[in-house]
Amino acid sequence: MQLTFLGTSSGKPTKERNVTAVALQMEQEPQWYLFDCGEGTQHRLLYAHPSVGKLAAVFITHMHGDHIFGLPGLLASKRMDRAFRPLRIYGPRGIAAFINCFMQTDADYLGYDLQIIEYAPGEQFVFDRFLVTVLPLVHSIESHAFLIKEHDTVNRLDEAKLRRDGLEPSPLYGELKRGLTVTYEGRRYEPQAYMLEPVRGRSLLIAGDNAEPAILGEVLQGLDLLVHECTYTQAIYDSLVEKQLHTTARDLGRAAGAAGVGNLIATHISPRFGKGGSHALAEIEQEVRASYDGPLFIAEDFDVFRLGRDGRLERE
Repeated sequence: MQLTFLGTSSGKPTKERNVTAVALQMEQEPQWYLFDCGEGTQHRLLYAHPSVGKLAAVFITHMHGDHIFGLPGLLASKRMDRAFRPLRIYGPRGIAAFINCFMQTDADYLGYDLQIIEYAPGEQFVFDRFLVTVLPLVHSIESHAFLIKEHDTVNRLDEAKLRRDGLEPSPLYGELKRGLTVTYEGRRYEPQAYMLEPVRGRSLLIAGDNAEPAILGEVLQGLDLLVHECTYTQAIYDSLVEKQLHTTARDLGRAAGAAGVGNLIATHISPRFGKGGSHALAEIEQEVRASYDGPLFIAEDFDVFRLGRDGRLERE
């Protein structure tokens, strides 16, 4: 599976970072999925691989502007590009009212079918290749994470063994997959003797704004990839006069380390960090590293990551 980061800043854009948006695409699938849609996402797509015409669904973590203000432009661009593929938007309470306040959502106006689903924590949505579970987080307003669990690959035949035993590819393979015993040239082939072990699907969690990553608890156990906000270092958070309900690098590292998360991508970075800020990104990495020793990346805009079937994460 491939992740493309279209925006990695918190609160407001900077010269290097736009606000939150992440694209997910599965192998050998033309469609893709968008998680959050900060202002300017349609512009970022002009410089990235995913196209608006192949967008299948949008998932919104919460109703703060830096996660939703890109929706008006994105929906309008889809219409103007004559990209009439149906689109579903999954969001918390209020997402339908927000969309309806700026755009007529009937198909005659848009030119395509737009379905808006207001979810509740704990709900699950089944797609061809994966299952999405909505999880509650801790923030100043209702905020959520999306646990994406790829379906296990089952019902796979050991074709090499079948060939060795004299059965070449044919419609009989389909009967074996359905659990039927087949006979060919006087030999019986029992399906259980030729089935491979299931391949475990990969797991990915994309979190919205969240002050307490540890709240995800057991969900993080055995997780292949965690994409989580990392707005502050602990020292900066402690110095704030008005506390914001966001994650610190210390708390993110502790949660990921305690759970043994396979790979970690930190995003939603405060403008204080990086080229235009007063602090170096290395401060975030060092603080996470105090508790987490797995593969760690601080996401930049237009970063592309691939999570292999072996659970290995690589940045292109």
